[in-house]
Amino acid sequence: MLLLNLRKAAATGVGVLLAVAGLVGSGTAQAATTGPCDIYAAGGTPCVAAHSTTRALYGAYNGPLYQVRRSSDNTTRDVGVLSAGGVVNAATQDAFCAGTSCVITILYDQSGRNNRLTQAPPGYWPGPAAGGWDNLADAKAAPITIGGQKAYGVYVAPGTGYRNNNTNGVATGDQPEGIYAVVDGTHYNQWCCFDYGNAQTD
Repeated sequence: MLLLNLRKAAATGVGVLLAVAGLVGSGTAQAATTGPCDIYAAGGTPCVAAHSTTRALYGAYNGPLYQVRRSSDNTTRDVGVLSAGGVVNAATQDAFCAGTSCVITILYDQSGRNNRLTQAPPGYWPGPAAGGWDNLADAKAAPITIGGQKAYGVYVAPGTGYRNNNTNGVATGDQPEGIYAVVDGTHYNQWCCFDYGNAQTD
């Protein structure tokens, strides 16, 4: 499913400042012994940013995957995994967001480098939210099933954006970088831009 760093459609060349990112859309509720970022680390190319709303990307990861904010009272709640290395505990979101709308406010970085993603601030192409910020994703808009468990991807409509302008250890300039991502190829349009990785900070 979508796990992303995004900008808004109809912008040109403005995106997120993140390099190697991991996200995936399959797995089981049991703890995994090896995740995608464990495999990259074993190959000498460790993840420097690892985001997923659906599962842990490391076999030992047992922290939050993302944070949601509900509209009824503007409070927030972290959503984590069912077990270390496992899939998301979507019941946390379902209970917290019952009877109201929720947006995703933080995509946590599982790599330990704190390259988390938050609402993209105003840039060269202003976003549609107040003050020129980008929109946050509707937390309920991309339901999926992963390993028999309910989960939510990140539905990126035009104007949605998350960015981190103060990253730690990501590629810059012409340094090599790689991205591993699982996305929904049926959700797209004719516009640009969808950046993930090394991009302008404005």
